[in-house]
Amino acid sequence: MSKIKLLLDVVSDMRSLADSLQAVAEVLMGNEPVETIEPATTVKESEQKKKEITLEEIRGKLAEKSQAGLTAQVREIIKKYGGSKLSEVDPKHYADILKDAEVLGNE
Repeated sequence: MSKIKLLLDVVSDMRSLADSLQAVAEVLMGNEPVETIEPATTVKESEQKKKEITLEEIRGKLAEKSQAGLTAQVREIIKKYGGSKLSEVDPKHYADILKDAEVLGNE
């Protein structure tokens, strides 16, 4: 290879390097926050992700209401959702039970 050809290759490589450096500099200069769009979720999905209600939470709330003299109403709520005791109630009803228990004594 001739020396001129080698020099032309070096110039070409330097131009490529300069272009790459310019691209990096432009990215660094334009370091503005990029706006991302989160996918929309339904209210039910966000509630489920937020917190799942446990048997212990329900048991605590019902015990609190029972100690406040509302034992009969607590039993009615449990029966309403298909159980003779809380452990027999389907966990899908926990949120509804909690809502019903919240209004006990506030009526």
